[in-house]
Formats: sequence, structure tokens, C-alpha cells
Amino acid sequence: MVIRDLQAVLHEVHEAVGPLIGSGSVADYIPRLGAVNPDQFGIAVMTTDGDLCSAGDGDVEFSIQSISKVFSLALVMAADGDGIWQRIDREPSGAAFNSLAQLEYKRGIPRNPFMNAGALVVADHLLSLTASEDSPVLDFVRAESGNPSIAVDALTAASELSHADLNSSIAHMLRSFGNLRNEVPEVLDRYVQQCSIAMSCEDLAAAGLFLARRGVRADGSRLLTANQAKRVNAVMLTSGFYDAAGEFAYRVGLPGKSGVGGGILAIVPDVCAICVWAPGLDASGNSLVGMAALDELTSRTGWSIF
Repeated sequence: MVIRDLQAVLHEVHEAVGPLIGSGSVADYIPRLGAVNPDQFGIAVMTTDGDLCSAGDGDVEFSIQSISKVFSLALVMAADGDGIWQRIDREPSGAAFNSLAQLEYKRGIPRNPFMNAGALVVADHLLSLTASEDSPVLDFVRAESGNPSIAVDALTAASELSHADLNSSIAHMLRSFGNLRNEVPEVLDRYVQQCSIAMSCEDLAAAGLFLARRGVRADGSRLLTANQAKRVNAVMLTSGFYDAAGEFAYRVGLPGKSGVGGGILAIVPDVCAICVWAPGLDASGNSLVGMAALDELTSRTGWSIF
């Protein structure tokens, strides 16, 4: 598909999901996210050839939230190989993203790195590896997107930290089982900071392209081996959408990761990275319009790993 055709397809997708825009419920358990206007939608595609197409509000920044977990996992694997998998499983959860129940009966081993429990362990691991760095995830997405102005939204971070009782409970349980090595406040702060990074669909599509390039960064250097990139994509496919991972695989057929800010990052290996954003969420915490848009896009392009 040539680039001018792709741009036309994005506009067609935007038009197709237009009646749905505004649907779903914003993540009001974080007050800053609850105040976001739901009547917004953006989509962007960055190809491995370096071409960027976007439509709608593709250049509007939003809180990336759990999409940041993809970048933190990749950075940990790049620095420490398979060490993280001694602390986290790689299985779908079948439970809410902030579940405590599974953590208790698994004796402190999270089901996967994209549940909050698993992401806290990854944040802890990354904190141990990069203790002198304020935000390695922020540095990484700035470099990969080519946008040095990307920043943590301090108001979102403060809002999230002030309503972090459940995540704090998860972190304390992890520490009680010996699976959190740093102090709980330090880990929570690092975790919230990375979740509160504000990026646009265009920025995120560019930042996620290393996974479409099988581990190769924007500057041509290698962050992950091709095998490691394959494994990150695999975990995204099986666990990137909480208890709706099967539904996403069925409808879209790509590795992906959602965030409660309404964003979804999806990867077409060797082809492109895609980001969609619409703040309204479905019952599982995934962007309702974003899921529909990716369904439309992959149906029109034939992009799928299946």
C-alpha cells in the first residue's frame, strides 16, 4: 500500500468510527483523566520506511498510562536479558488490571508484566538498573519519537499519586513476598511518572516502531535482539488488553497495548506501528472507539499476524 493510499484509508477509518466518537466512559477514578473531553479521536501510522500518516486528533497529546509498560519492559530486557522473567509470569490474567487476588495465590508472582502488579515489578527492576536516572522511559520515547519536548504531565502524576491506594496495596503485597526490592514510595513514584507521560498518536507510533523493526531503534542501533522483540510482541498479543486480550486478537489480530488514557499502540511486524486514541473506555478499560478503529483499519488493509 503506497503512502497516499494509507492516508486515504485513515480518513476512511475516521469517518467510519465518527458515530461512535464520545462513546464509553473516561477513567474518572483518576480525576485528571476524568476531566478529559471524550469527544476526541486520533489515529497515526508510522511505517518502517519512515513515513507518517495521521488523521483526526493524531497530534493531540494525552496520558499514555499503561502503554508505558511496553517501553519499560523493553528497557529492562535490553539491560538484563531474561532476568525479569524470574519475577513475572507470561500468562493472560483473565482478571482486572489492578487485581490483588491472583497476586496472593501466586505468592507475589504477577501473571504478566502488563497487569499493574507486573508493571510495578518491572518498574522496580528498572529502578534498580537505572537508579541514577529520573525517567529512562521518558528519555527513550523522546529519542525514538524525535520529539524532545515530550514530558511528564505533572498534574496527571499528582492526581494519580493522590488516588494510588490500590497500587500501593499491590506494591506492599509484592514487597511482603520479597518481589519488590526498592522502597514502595520510590517504585510508585517511578511507575506513576512513566504512566503520566503525555504523547500524541504521532509520537507514540514513532516511539513504538522499534518493535516493528524487530528491536532496531530510530538511530539504527539495536535495543533488543529479534528474538526479544518477538517475545515482547507475543506478550502484548496475549496480555496487552487485560481481560479482553482475546477480543482484541479476534477483532484486530495484532500485538498491542492499551492505556486507560484512551490510547492503544499496535504493531505490524516489518510494516508499521499504529496508535489510536479516544478517551472513552469499555468495561475492560480499553478505548471503545480505538478498538473499533483498529478493527476497521486492519480489515481495510489486511494487516494481521494471522
